[in-house]
Amino acid sequence: MATGGEIDTDILSDEIFDVLCSMCKNGGKNSEGEKFCVDCHDYFCINCVKVHNQVPVLASHKVLDKSQVKSGTSKGLARAPAERCDRHSHKHIDMYCQNHDNVGCSTCMAIDHISCKDIFYIPEFILNKSYQVASREIQTKLKALTKILAVQANKFQQDKQNLLKRKAELLDDIRQLRQEINDQLDKLEESSVVEIENKFKLLEDKIEEGLKQLQAHKAKVTSANDKLASPNPNQAELFVHIKMGEDAENVANKFIKDTKKKITVSGIEFQPDRKLLQQLKENKTLGMLTEKTIKTDNNLLQITGGQSYCVKDKSDEKICDIYGACYMEDGKIILVDHNNKKLKRLDSHNYTITDCYSLPGYPYQICKINETQVAVTLRTKQEIHFISVDRKMKTTNKIKTDFICYSLAYANNHLYISDDISVYIYTMSGRKLKQFSTDQSGQKLFSGTNSLAVSKDATQIYVADSDKGLIVLDNNGQIVTTFNGKQLQIATYCHLTEAGSVLVSGYNSNNVLQFTSEGELIVEIIKADSGKQGINSVCCNEQMSKMCISREDEDNIEVYDI
Repeated sequence: MATGGEIDTDILSDEIFDVLCSMCKNGGKNSEGEKFCVDCHDYFCINCVKVHNQVPVLASHKVLDKSQVKSGTSKGLARAPAERCDRHSHKHIDMYCQNHDNVGCSTCMAIDHISCKDIFYIPEFILNKSYQVASREIQTKLKALTKILAVQANKFQQDKQNLLKRKAELLDDIRQLRQEINDQLDKLEESSVVEIENKFKLLEDKIEEGLKQLQAHKAKVTSANDKLASPNPNQAELFVHIKMGEDAENVANKFIKDTKKKITVSGIEFQPDRKLLQQLKENKTLGMLTEKTIKTDNNLLQITGGQSYCVKDKSDEKICDIYGACYMEDGKIILVDHNNKKLKRLDSHNYTITDCYSLPGYPYQICKINETQVAVTLRTKQEIHFISVDRKMKTTNKIKTDFICYSLAYANNHLYISDDISVYIYTMSGRKLKQFSTDQSGQKLFSGTNSLAVSKDATQIYVADSDKGLIVLDNNGQIVTTFNGKQLQIATYCHLTEAGSVLVSGYNSNNVLQFTSEGELIVEIIKADSGKQGINSVCCNEQMSKMCISREDEDNIEVYDI
C-alpha cells in the first residue's frame, strides 16, 4: 500500500507561515497561529493551544512552535487539506484511494480500504498536477445542480401548499356530501310525515263525518219523540208522527249498526326502511379515498425514445406545415396544418389520421376549450372558429376580431388572443375585455408574438416572442420575468403542461426547453439537430407520457416518450 505514513514536518511548504489560528478563525476572530499540531494539521494561537492540550484525547499530539516547522525539503508540496472527516471529526481528510476514487482520513482508509493497493497521501498524489479545470467543471455542474435543487425546494413548498389546499377541498367535499345526505334525509322525512298526515287526515275526516251524521240522527230522533210526547187529539196527525218516529228509529238504528265497528289506530304502524339504516351502519366512511399518480408541478421531463409519423392526407395539395397541436382527453391529437388549411385528428395509438376538416382560411394555432371542443385562429380572416371534435369535426361558432389573429389560449372561461404586438382577453361570446401592448413606461411589450399559454388560474400569461424569447406576464399585463438567453433563439411555441411547467420551442436554436411556472429555465429537453428543420410547435400529454413536436414544412411529426 502506497502511503505517506506519519506526517513529516519537513514536507510542509513555506506557504504555511503567517497563518491564522484555526479555532479563532472558526469563531470569527483573526489571531496569528503561533503553534502547529502535527497530528491535527492545524495552527493555534497561544490561548487556543492551551485549550487543545487540556483535551485528554489530544494531549498526546505533537505540538511544535511555528519556527520549528521547517520548509525546503519538499519545496512545492501542497499543504494537507484542512477538511475534517465526518466520521472521525478529530482527523483531516488527507488520504486518497485511487481504487475507489474516494477521499477520507487515515482511519477511514484503515477501516474501509484496508485491502486496497493504491492509497496515497493527498499532498504527494497531487504534486505537479493542476485541478483548476476539473474544479471549474465541477463548479459548473454544482451550480446547475444548485439551481435544480432550488427548483426542487420550490416544488416541495408548492407541493405542500397544494397538499393543504387539496386537503381543504376534500374536507369540503365531505361536508358537502354530508349536507346532501342531510338534505335527502330531510326530504325522506318530509315524505314520510306527509304520508302519515294524509292517512290520519282521512280517518279524522271519517270520524268528523260520522259525528255530523250522528248529530243529525239524534236531532231527528229527539224531534220525533217530542212530537209523540205532546198531546194530540188529531188521530191522523198522530199517525203521521208515529210513522215518522218509526222511520227515525230505523234510520238511526241502521246508522248505529253501520258505525258500530270501532276505528282502531293501534294497527297503523310505521315500518322503517331497515336496508337504509343497515347500509349506513355498514359504511365506515362517507366514501372511498383514492389516489392517482399524477406528475406535479415542474417535474423534470426526460426523453426516453421517439418515433416519426407521417400526417399527410391523400387530399393534401401541399407539403404539411404543422403550426400547432393539442392533445384531447382521450389521447387523440388535433393538428393545425397551415399549408393545407386543415385540422387533422390523429388516433392515440399509431397516430394515423382519423378525420380531416377543411377551414375557410389559413389556420395558425389551436387550443382546447373542453373535452369535445377546440378553438383555432384563422389569421388573415381575423376570426376565431370553435370546432366540435366529438364525432366528425365541424364549426359550431365563430368570433370576429379587428386584428390579425396569431395565437390563442383558453383559461377561466376567457380567450387569450394575440396579434403580432398585443395580447387581448375576450369573453367566449366575443367581447373584448383587455388589451396588453405596452408596459408601465410605455415601451412595447412584444416584438413578434408567436404563441400563448395561460396558467389554469389565469394569473400568469406566457408569451413566446420571436425576438424577446419567453415573456411571463401577470393578469394585469405587467412583466413578471423574461428569458432571452442564447439557448432560446426565435421562440416559436409555448405549451403549459398539466403539472404547471412551461415548454418553449426555439426555431433557430432548434430545441425545446422546460421552464418552471415562474419562468426559470430547468432543462433542455430536446437538443438542437442541425440536420432537421426548425421546430414549429410542441405539446405533451403527461397521462400518456407522450410529447409531440412539429417542424417547418414537414409531412412528419415526432412523438417522444417522456
